[in-house]
Amino acid sequence: MVSVNLGVLHYVLDHIYCTILHRTKIGTPFFSKGWGGTNLELLERMVNQLFPNAASLAWPPAVIKPAWKTKWETNNACLKECSFATPCEEELLHALPPESRTARVAFLVPKSVPAEKMACVVHLAGTGDHTFQRRLRLGAPLLKQNIATMVLESPYYGNRRPIMQRGSKLLCVSDLLLLGKATIDESRSLLHWLEAEAGFSKTGICGLSMGGVHAAMVGALHPTPVATLPFLAPHSAVVPFCEGLYQHVTAWDALKEDASHPLAKCNGEVTLEQVKEKLRSVLSLTDVTKFPVPKDPNAVIFVAATDDGYIPKHSVLELQKAWPGSEVRWVTGGHVSSFFLHGDAFRKAIVDGLNRLSWRKSSP
Repeated sequence: MVSVNLGVLHYVLDHIYCTILHRTKIGTPFFSKGWGGTNLELLERMVNQLFPNAASLAWPPAVIKPAWKTKWETNNACLKECSFATPCEEELLHALPPESRTARVAFLVPKSVPAEKMACVVHLAGTGDHTFQRRLRLGAPLLKQNIATMVLESPYYGNRRPIMQRGSKLLCVSDLLLLGKATIDESRSLLHWLEAEAGFSKTGICGLSMGGVHAAMVGALHPTPVATLPFLAPHSAVVPFCEGLYQHVTAWDALKEDASHPLAKCNGEVTLEQVKEKLRSVLSLTDVTKFPVPKDPNAVIFVAATDDGYIPKHSVLELQKAWPGSEVRWVTGGHVSSFFLHGDAFRKAIVDGLNRLSWRKSSP
């Protein structure tokens, strides 16, 4: 009985958190400027082209040349930061807001250890994670095990947030897809740099919530085995926005009124149900089950919460079913409480995922 009550408490906490953070009248809802017009059409076309060609995506990806600047160092570790132009296709680059076109990265690495004897994991941002600090705190204890942490600032977040955007509330539906596509492109280039230029022998990709979805996509597209570690993540953005708590903080009236969207060109008045169905259709483009199975599913570890008010269990299990050989680990808690209480479980998944990879042989 106690465990049931605790489960309900965790679930209710997620609802309270969402209400305080998103459902008050203080802020704007998601997608208050509508669908995104031609940007949405561009993204739909690009993503639809991705699925049949995902297995044969060009590799290596766009090469980046990070110029690292040391922020601080101790006897055992060093924190560096750099920025670089996002390596997206030109058409996609022009669709991004100017503030989001420069990627920013933090790199926490052990000192006095050669790269070929280290692993590095790229940490991607969850919804509302505008700084490096949370993810650096998650990765810092792993330095003792010679695991470096690389943190990518998400497009539309932090210093890359458009000037007209309030907090994490993306203005258009197209922004969510642009954020995801740019994150995937940047992450693929960073993994290539870690392996081909920096010489790391093992690499991984992880993220919480939205970052976990992007991590799964990047891991699926990587041409060689990589530890893929989605934490508290759904299989698709449909889940939080059309089925979960975010449906209560979505600007349905703005989407309905957006005359630039193709729905508005049909005969008769557009209904709310049509709008909701269209959003479901658009966001289904983020369905990770449509992506290829990662090269080594054994190195894929999902960490999910038993009483998650944002991500239902069926969503996690759907992705595990699509990727035979992957593992799901459950932690007791909700979406919010698990983030604060289960850092050790996330770190153990990172270590175990990397341990399931073979060390790459150094090039002669």
